[in-house]
Amino acid sequence: MNAESDLGHRLRLIVLTHPRPAAGSLVDVVAECLEAGCLAIQLRDKQASAADLHRQALKLLPLVRAHDALLFVNDRLDVALAAGAEGVHLGPDDIPVEAVRARVPGTFLIGYSTDDPAVAQAAVAAGADYLGVGAVFGTTSKAGLEAEAIGPDRVGEVVRSAGVPCVGIGGITVETAGLVAAQGAGVAVLGAVMEARRPGDVVSRLLRETSRAGGEPAARDEFDV
Repeated sequence: MNAESDLGHRLRLIVLTHPRPAAGSLVDVVAECLEAGCLAIQLRDKQASAADLHRQALKLLPLVRAHDALLFVNDRLDVALAAGAEGVHLGPDDIPVEAVRARVPGTFLIGYSTDDPAVAQAAVAAGADYLGVGAVFGTTSKAGLEAEAIGPDRVGEVVRSAGVPCVGIGGITVETAGLVAAQGAGVAVLGAVMEARRPGDVVSRLLRETSRAGGEPAARDEFDV
């Protein structure tokens, strides 16, 4: 498995965190997600200070490393580097991808958010390793504002233009994850996992659905609920 296909495999599912998940502490919920087979966690807390976010990252890193998974920090390059996370996820209002790529180790992973195929190509040329594409089914997770749904077909357009792993994001559930995976993308999920009383079960079901739709074999022992 080459580096790109390995990253694509790991990004079949990214669980985005919420500082107060329904099932308990953030550490316990992330541990349950990793035990269920999730291989990528994005630490996301728009209200946290840099110091608080750094403390959260340091608590999650040993769990993530123990499962050979990846930890990304949303928006905050400084926190990602200081904590030793595997990467950062950037948006249009963050530090440009090219500037980040020029100053981080070659193994450091950069994600970028766009639903525009031309912007996706530019981000990849600037050094992005993967793309977050959405909001696929709409979302209210950004500052309480509802984002317009772009639909799975747009995800497919970005996948075909980008040449790097892509992850659909925005309103994705167990019932809709397969529609995104069928376009050749992974899925990034916040609410469906963080609001669940049994997040590990949701992760297992998401992995099963993305495996079926994306053509990857699902190991029965790992994904059966």
